Amino acid sequence: MKKKFSLRNANWEKITFWFVFSTLVASTIFSLINVILSPSGAVQHVKFQKLKTDYVLMLIQCIMGMIIMFLPSMLERRWKINVPGFMHIVFVIFLYAAIYLGEVRSFYYHIPHWDTVLHTFSGAMIGALGFSVVRLLNDSEKVDINLSPLFVAVFAFSFALAIGALWEVYEFSFDKLLGLNMQKFAYEDGTLRMGRDALSDTMKDLIVDALGALGTSIMGYISLKFKKGWLEKFEVTRYFPKENSQDTSPSELSDDPDRNNDAVLK
Repeated sequence: MKKKFSLRNANWEKITFWFVFSTLVASTIFSLINVILSPSGAVQHVKFQKLKTDYVLMLIQCIMGMIIMFLPSMLERRWKINVPGFMHIVFVIFLYAAIYLGEVRSFYYHIPHWDTVLHTFSGAMIGALGFSVVRLLNDSEKVDINLSPLFVAVFAFSFALAIGALWEVYEFSFDKLLGLNMQKFAYEDGTLRMGRDALSDTMKDLIVDALGALGTSIMGYISLKFKKGWLEKFEVTRYFPKENSQDTSPSELSDDPDRNNDAVLK
């Protein structure tokens, strides 16, 4: 007898992943076609027309997005870690909002503060990841080190700021090498920002990255200090296969401990 499909039992992690992936594949094809067909320079009497460089940026973002989507599963297999399903879903939705909605659908230009919201959210998300990084680096059977909640929170905050700064370096480098507009130093119609206005976008991104990371760090500090468990859904953990068992992929693990018959989470 076949089981009836229910929203509660649906594998939302896979559904979200393949929906976003197929969207990026279609956007990649769309971008590639327009890279070939679109003009290199502005056309007279045509307002806000996307140029070849705009579609090159779109193409690069879509390709990078598809590669990054497989990063969690690659890390799971390589480093024997388990990325929680909830965190994976949030990560994929963020890529959808940043790449498809932001670049392909031009939300960065048409939706006020779209970039600010995404940078704030990414700062908070990377800050949460910082807590897992501390745990994974400190996960040793040889030496037992008890780190204070304050130290872990400061590390998570610093980790998020470092990633945010590296992201701005990445955007600046691609803009310089390929003539793109990842840092949004120009408006949609190609008009260049001038003076302080040209600097404000990058500085605003770094500031909201810091604010998002600060919020997560404070919440994480309280969670560790008073054992609240607020960041458990974002906590990346190691897994250890049982003896005489075949290779177990972290993707086969469940958030429900009773269903993890092939591996033991630490």
